[in-house]
Amino acid sequence: MSASLLTAWERLAERTVEIEGVELQRLEQAVSTGFTRVTTLIKPFGRGEEGVGEDVSYNAEDHDHLTLPDLTGTATLGELCERVGAADLFTEKPGMDVARNYRRWAVESALVDLTLRQHGLSFAQAVDREPKPVTFVVSTRLGDPSTATPVRRLLELYPGLRFKLDPALDWTDELIAELFKTGAVAVADLKGFYRGTPVDLPADPDLYGRVAEGLPGAWIEDPDLTPEVWPVLEPHFDRVTWDAPIHSVRDVEKLPFPVKCLNVKPSRFGSVEELLRFYDHCEQHGIELYGGGQFELGPGRGHIQYLASLFHPDSPNDVAPGAFNEPEPGAGLPTSPLPVGAAPTGFRWSQA
Repeated sequence: MSASLLTAWERLAERTVEIEGVELQRLEQAVSTGFTRVTTLIKPFGRGEEGVGEDVSYNAEDHDHLTLPDLTGTATLGELCERVGAADLFTEKPGMDVARNYRRWAVESALVDLTLRQHGLSFAQAVDREPKPVTFVVSTRLGDPSTATPVRRLLELYPGLRFKLDPALDWTDELIAELFKTGAVAVADLKGFYRGTPVDLPADPDLYGRVAEGLPGAWIEDPDLTPEVWPVLEPHFDRVTWDAPIHSVRDVEKLPFPVKCLNVKPSRFGSVEELLRFYDHCEQHGIELYGGGQFELGPGRGHIQYLASLFHPDSPNDVAPGAFNEPEPGAGLPTSPLPVGAAPTGFRWSQA
């Protein structure tokens, strides 16, 4: 980590925080037939202040198996984060291994928020960065069968809106051409690292090639670079970006070729310190970043919008206001870019 971010984290980690207790709050939202999104808010409190973080673990039952180490008393933020990192935060094995990072991020981000609020500081002040308005894109799927209708409907409501889309095996050349004509596709997410989920997309050299050729202005996210796919995408490697495999700086260093851009989902990192190390590494190596969301239902959305405002405000950030996740978003939603919503203290982002 560079001296600036390393020093910023060390200064923050050395600050004491007093915790009287921790409250939990479960959030739920039915999003489709048979699927209810569940998240849990982690809310440590003390000295008249409350911190908040959001556990975005995707398996609903994992939220029934949440446990925390004893965080009460007075300690430094660094000591508490080490305690959290050494603990098993699940009473039963989670459905997804990455959920361990999701939960650690929820607890650590809440501890950071509480520490800053008790010391009268904002996160922007702590990392010595100025928040800027946040450019965002909307992530959406195109139905079954796939059509451009969801994109065109939103463009009618919000001209100039851009999208992160998930290609599907039924995408035709005609559909890809129609999407290209909108000029609105910023990222094509090939979901090449998902297994056993509703959004799995098997590596398909034909689809990969048609998407890469037909959407020349879009980033190509998370392809599964099988031997059959490699020669198809090699001419487009300067547009390939990664998301699901990235949990640390080490993961960046293990990528099969140098990249120009990466998707950063803070909850994948678990540790706030490791996230700051990642930001610094990418800055030093000239790697562009755009933020990603995890279908947050609560203040976790504000956390990723805040981080985007500090580290990559002008990128195609998949951090749109949560109302865009509704099956049919209506009129009157905030437009891109989001105005700065950094609260004067804590790790908070407010939004009208």
